[in-house]
Amino acid sequence: MDFYRSDMKLKKFLHIIENSPVYPVIYDSNRTLLSLPPIINGAHSAITLKTRNVFIECTATDLTKANIVLNTMVAMFSEYCENKFEVEPVEVVSHDGSTAIYPDLSCYKMEVSLSDIVGPIGISLDETQVISLLNKMQLQAELCSSNGEPCISVSVPPTRSDVLHARDQDVAIAYGYNNVPKSKPKSMTIGGRQPLNRFSDKIRAEVARAGYMEVLTFVLTSHEENFDMLNRTDNGNKAVIIANPRTSEFEVVRSSLMSCLLKTLKHNIDHPRPIKIFEVGDVASLDTSRDVGASNNRRLAALYCNSNSGFEEIMGLVDRIVKIVRAPHINFGQTYYVPSSEPEFFTKRQCKIVMSDGKQVGYLGIVHAEVLRKFGIPDPCTFVEIDIEALL
Repeated sequence: MDFYRSDMKLKKFLHIIENSPVYPVIYDSNRTLLSLPPIINGAHSAITLKTRNVFIECTATDLTKANIVLNTMVAMFSEYCENKFEVEPVEVVSHDGSTAIYPDLSCYKMEVSLSDIVGPIGISLDETQVISLLNKMQLQAELCSSNGEPCISVSVPPTRSDVLHARDQDVAIAYGYNNVPKSKPKSMTIGGRQPLNRFSDKIRAEVARAGYMEVLTFVLTSHEENFDMLNRTDNGNKAVIIANPRTSEFEVVRSSLMSCLLKTLKHNIDHPRPIKIFEVGDVASLDTSRDVGASNNRRLAALYCNSNSGFEEIMGLVDRIVKIVRAPHINFGQTYYVPSSEPEFFTKRQCKIVMSDGKQVGYLGIVHAEVLRKFGIPDPCTFVEIDIEALL
């Protein structure tokens, strides 16, 4: 396992078996290692143009998916056999002593009513016509009865694992989509932009009018940039971690826009001063109340870089945003700056942005010199990040 852990292509599959007390290893009769599924196959059993006898093995963590893959592979290979469409079954002995014969190329039958087939399509056909269309799609069908009601019995071959239920599209394909009569929907609706997206565009326009240039960065970032380089600690219950990332730069979903703007500034450090950039984008955080375990949040972030910190420039931008979003349901009060103690900013050079009810909607401050050093930025910077969903 240690050998494959250093391989960029294979290491992402190791988690399947590395913590298992047992895992499959395939030998031949001479105990020659043929395969370590699902990690790698051996060259000893590689197929060449001269190969005449082919043994197809399929390993998976899901038996249903393994059967689908095996049946499809066997069916496709059988076309090129000396005796066409003839395969030799294999008896598989499981760890508990039970046995099974594979591949199982038997067809399974579905009994469906006529209305379940033609109803969703919106056409009128009788049983004979539907059976003819199904046969046209190589699905053997015949008329039968279920509970005294006429229905259609469909025999699904092992190569059609995509056929899941009566409302499959095969009849519609055989009938012809262009032949289905057009009809108006029963309920008329008008599409529109989401309020959050419309509000985000207004915020973008306002910040751009203040002289800031918009940037667009990746949602994924490295764990180091998201935490260590910002002097933050990962408590394990905030960041959304990517399983088996392809590169070290895309390890987590960003929980803040700060590292993205600092990284952008680093790669454009030779531009004339002042450098004023902003981004409106989503961040993600773990959320046990959501069915997916995480939630998105729309943020506005702006960064000012010059020979001086430009703290007053960022405060002016915040004041402008607060002024334009004031509404009866949003109350900032007379003072909406409260001292804070975030590790990515200088002490006593930072503050939180709060509403009159004490709810925090953002933060700003002069970026700490240690953070700037880690990103390779020589000039002082001031940064602000605001939760614009809270302002909607």
